[in-house]
Amino acid sequence: MVCCSLGPVYHVSVLQVSSLHHSDCVIKREHEKCMERMAEDDPENDLEFRCPWLWDNLTCWQPARVGEVVVVSCPELFIQFMSEEDDELGKLSRNCTEGGWSETFPHYVDACMFDEPNGTHEHPDMYYVSVKALYTVGYSTSLVSLCTAMVILCRFRKLHCTRNFIHMNLFVSFILRAISVFIKDGVLYAEEDSNHCFLHTVECKVVMVFFHYCVLSNYFWLFIEGLYLFTLLVETFFPERRYFYWYTIIGWGTPTICVVIWAVLRLHFDDIGCWDMNDNAGIWWVIKGPVLASIMINFVLFIGIIIILVQKLQSPDIGGNESSIYLRLARSTLLLIPLFGIHYTVFAFSPEDVSKRERLVFELGLGSFQGFVVAVLYCFLNGEVQSEIKRKWRSWTVNRYFAVDLKHRHPSLASSGVNGGTQLSILSKSSSQIRMSSLQAESPAT
Repeated sequence: MVCCSLGPVYHVSVLQVSSLHHSDCVIKREHEKCMERMAEDDPENDLEFRCPWLWDNLTCWQPARVGEVVVVSCPELFIQFMSEEDDELGKLSRNCTEGGWSETFPHYVDACMFDEPNGTHEHPDMYYVSVKALYTVGYSTSLVSLCTAMVILCRFRKLHCTRNFIHMNLFVSFILRAISVFIKDGVLYAEEDSNHCFLHTVECKVVMVFFHYCVLSNYFWLFIEGLYLFTLLVETFFPERRYFYWYTIIGWGTPTICVVIWAVLRLHFDDIGCWDMNDNAGIWWVIKGPVLASIMINFVLFIGIIIILVQKLQSPDIGGNESSIYLRLARSTLLLIPLFGIHYTVFAFSPEDVSKRERLVFELGLGSFQGFVVAVLYCFLNGEVQSEIKRKWRSWTVNRYFAVDLKHRHPSLASSGVNGGTQLSILSKSSSQIRMSSLQAESPAT
């Protein structure tokens, strides 16, 4: 039994964070099964066997008589390390001799691990450590960039519109997703031992509920981004404020309902461990189903938007030659891929045992940088954001210049504690009064 038995897409991009640490869970559970089999066995039957029950820290060996050869399959621990060409696990054997059990033949590494092209065996721990380091860097980068983007969008009032409000909610969902991953890793895998396999605390389960809610919300806000853009292109009259109210309910409310239902079902029918395992497929579909539905609908919306863009770019009202049209179409398509989460469809409906390593790197490693890409494309490189920042920068430099200039020209004003804005108003008033007096002085002469 694997520590995390998971469904497609969501389990790779999210819950296989847990499977990076699942090896010790598998060993613990296999050890428990072996102990149960030993306890159920009649001790009187062991007298006729020269070789008793044996647990070698990886496999459970049943008792045997002298001369018998016991053959077993490789532990389930090695399933994820099989090559794509292998249909089943390798076999291991031990001979029962007068001196007891012989050594395992072949060795676990030779029978259960596949060879790399250069003929060497890949060490699974190093692979998972590398993937964990990759997604840690990715989520950290995304977290910093998204927080910066949120500060910018909140700071400038001219950027407050429905489109940016939706972007901000998406940014928040990415931030929560990254934080939930770090919290879950910290709570479940703070220690190197396997105590987390048997955690039953309320805090641990609350962390898993929060984790699922954050990830589910992130998928739903990706769906809302696609739905909003599609509606914007299709609808002639679009009441954005009224629609935003429903978007908020869908983005934050629907995940709440799904996670609450899942938590109640887990509590009553599958209250095992820290809820990081999902052996009950029916209960797991409460979360996996909405995720797959959002991905599928977003992909359909993405295709529909591309079709609409092609029609608009080919319109005679839009200038440019054919190459520029396709260039703009390609640019628009590339911008929409991270916003819609289209990359999740690559492994969305593929079997779980296909390209396990590739999807792990793709969904977990590269997917962790999605928040960073979205923040860069829809905030830092956004024309409106850049114009507003430049305008504020010019305003600040001008005010600073006049404040410094007034300090040197009118030290009495500067020492009186009057600020730069007040000084400018005083100067403007005095200059207007001087201009009016000069005009009055010139009027009799004319």
